[in-house]
Amino acid sequence: MRAALTRLAVPAVVAGTAAAVPLPPPALPDRMADTGGGTQLITAVAATPDATTGTLTWWDRRHGRWVAAGSAAARFGGGGLVEGRDRVQSTSTTPAGLYDLPFAFGTEPPPPGTRTRYLPVTRDSWWCQDNASDAYNRWVEPLPEDCAPEESERLADFGKQYAHALVIGFNYRHPVRERGAGIFLHVNGRGATAGCVSVPAGAMRRVLAWADPGSHPHIAIGTESGATAITRHRDPSSTWLPGRRDGGTATTGPTAVPVHPRPIG
Repeated sequence: MRAALTRLAVPAVVAGTAAAVPLPPPALPDRMADTGGGTQLITAVAATPDATTGTLTWWDRRHGRWVAAGSAAARFGGGGLVEGRDRVQSTSTTPAGLYDLPFAFGTEPPPPGTRTRYLPVTRDSWWCQDNASDAYNRWVEPLPEDCAPEESERLADFGKQYAHALVIGFNYRHPVRERGAGIFLHVNGRGATAGCVSVPAGAMRRVLAWADPGSHPHIAIGTESGATAITRHRDPSSTWLPGRRDGGTATTGPTAVPVHPRPIG
């Protein structure tokens, strides 16, 4: 009788053990269509397209799996999020998509450990946002004659927000007029941004100390679901002209026009 009870108890224990060990859900980068091909990734996720807040997480790929290296509350444009290819300039929308991070800059010295190319902001540092300029969506020093100051940003005028910043490669390699210029990851201001992604100052310093250009980091911006879901985006570099890194002519879009290369960027 005792032997029979023992034989009956064993399957129950085994079955109970198997049911108590569910598989962990895949990390966000593992659910994405593309992560940029590197071993570092930043994700900026909002709940819905009209949200102006969300979460920024930076990830490392280690031993074949993605591991979160840090996280912070994030802010987006006052107009919410919109698919990058559909964005219109001056709408205060944050472009959803997957982008590279060309370089960093700041009104303050780079945080210790920064390896990304870091440009110090001076009184002559501008980001040209004039659609009629050859320098559209470029850092320039000084402001060229064909770039109207009222259509551009003097970076030093935003000392708090641009204490430390990373350029987001939206509409950057081959700019399309009227799509938008000057999209950065930067330090929080007073509220929602004009289209950038922002985080607290401490988080921005940690991201710069973490980012390794040799790991080819990208940033993915999107929502939890829907047309702008972060899991849907792919690296647009597959549509860039081979061998080109700056300037040139955009390969898509009805308003694509040449933008001359600049020394910086």
